[in-house]
Amino acid sequence: MNRIHTLFNTKKERVLSIYFTAGFPNLEDTVPIMEAIEAGGADIIEIGVPYSDPVADGPTIQDSNQIALQNGMSMNKLFEQLVGFRAKVHLPVVLMGYLNPIMQYGMEAFCKKCKEVGVDGLILPDLPMQEYLDEYKALFDSYGLVNTFLISPQTSEKRIREIDGNTDGFIYMVSSHSITGAKSGISEEQINYFERVREMNLKNPRLIGFGISNSETFTTASNYSNGAIIGSAFIKVLKNSENLKEDVQSYIQSVIN
Repeated sequence: MNRIHTLFNTKKERVLSIYFTAGFPNLEDTVPIMEAIEAGGADIIEIGVPYSDPVADGPTIQDSNQIALQNGMSMNKLFEQLVGFRAKVHLPVVLMGYLNPIMQYGMEAFCKKCKEVGVDGLILPDLPMQEYLDEYKALFDSYGLVNTFLISPQTSEKRIREIDGNTDGFIYMVSSHSITGAKSGISEEQINYFERVREMNLKNPRLIGFGISNSETFTTASNYSNGAIIGSAFIKVLKNSENLKEDVQSYIQSVIN
């Protein structure tokens, strides 16, 4: 069974997914950060594949992408770093990226590498669902990769149910119609959206992302879903860190406790 399925079968609430950009702040930090995330008590690791134009992301993650690329991070380098990581890291690992670099690498070659190193799933924000169903679902399935779609407050009920019907992992609930890191705190309008989706009784678990940064916002998001995803706030921790291992672990502990 895929590690993502195993996680949600055993843990139904306060699931914490942590996002960071591969190769940031330094090129060889990828696996050490993964180890620290697991030691800190998070549940899912989401690795961002650096791209020059990450359209869903705000300035903090855009900046981390640029630095990672300047450091020399590439798809080949990332897969080199991930060889053997399963001896140290046992959490579900998801790669988040955009289609352009993956298409250049080759979709099947990418999926094959994911399986070889031990990646469990993908988040590809610019992959249209119909294209996924027509061209890639069978490929992803054959390599044991769970695909995750995003929904937002603007997504219609019909579309949400369609996404739910074609998902076999979790749904990424974007908390607001904005880029990552654009807001702090959770508004009444967002709460209404969370409640509306919760009342749809979807078959898949839901994680809320965008604007989750601390214990308060994590707890609020978890009251309306199975947990949350933290990205920009974690990138800031990495950027300002003088001791990655200690700072990563203490930050995650501050969120979940």
